[in-house]
Amino acid sequence: MIIKNPEDITNSVLAELEGAKDERFKEIMRCAVKHLHAFVSETKLTESEYQRTCAVLAKLGQLTNEFHNEVVLAGGSLGLSALVCLLNNGVKTNCGNEDAEFLTTANMLGPFWRDDSPISQNGENLARGETKGEPIFVKAWVKDRSGHPVSDARVDVWHTSAEGFYENQDPSQVDMNLRGRFKTNAEGFIEFRSVKPAGYPIPVSGPVGDLLKMQGRHNMRPAHIHFLIHKEGFKTQFSQVYSSDDPNIDTDVQFGVTNSLLANYLKHTSESPDPNIKGTWYSLEHTFIVDPGQSALPRPPISGKSLGPLAEQVILKAQR
Repeated sequence: MIIKNPEDITNSVLAELEGAKDERFKEIMRCAVKHLHAFVSETKLTESEYQRTCAVLAKLGQLTNEFHNEVVLAGGSLGLSALVCLLNNGVKTNCGNEDAEFLTTANMLGPFWRDDSPISQNGENLARGETKGEPIFVKAWVKDRSGHPVSDARVDVWHTSAEGFYENQDPSQVDMNLRGRFKTNAEGFIEFRSVKPAGYPIPVSGPVGDLLKMQGRHNMRPAHIHFLIHKEGFKTQFSQVYSSDDPNIDTDVQFGVTNSLLANYLKHTSESPDPNIKGTWYSLEHTFIVDPGQSALPRPPISGKSLGPLAEQVILKAQR
């Protein structure tokens, strides 16, 4: 088609999509083209702004490597990851009520899952090398919507150190520190020992940091432990269990906190499960509800570990 006006461009692109054989691909691309073209028209995007936008998208890819995923980080900071999660999981309650919410223990996958965590036994310590921090003992159950235990489910666990670094970010931590892969028993149960994770600032050296600075936002995530639950016949569930006393619980930079995932990381000073522990220790108990569905594993957002110097943690303060 010889283009005569802006509308012809959109119509021409949409017409070319009709040659695709995958119907779902066509549906997604039709919506993407319509919304992108409408966005450009509505904002009256200038040529220089378009060029800057392309540069940002290119930079997201350039900064994504085996131990850092800037693209996933950006999706979280725009609320896209959380939105996709809630649209695809859970049961909506109080329909028509302003306080309606989706009841689900699913959450975002995040940018730090690795697919080759060490196979671990119940009760094992995830601190695989010298790791500072207060001990935490975690018990978790996996059940279906009817309350029946889900046995023989793979459960991957990962979290930050007490300094707020995942092992892939921190060369001083041994490979796969604070990571493990468990299998639920007949009661759908797993347990492990680790160190209490800390909340942390997401990296701000790239486009995500520029985005937050321009909005006057902070870059903190509240303390949490990640879980990935996988079993044939059930939809693979990603989850994050948040510490309810974290100061950033209401302002998570990745918009991930839901009521179903708030938990009490209980502080103890009495006798611990390990007689060698003196002083403060923590416990956490949580139940995950999985739904029937596709059990495919996601593509890992990272696959390796940083070998360079430890990056400085930059904390942005909210400007409002």
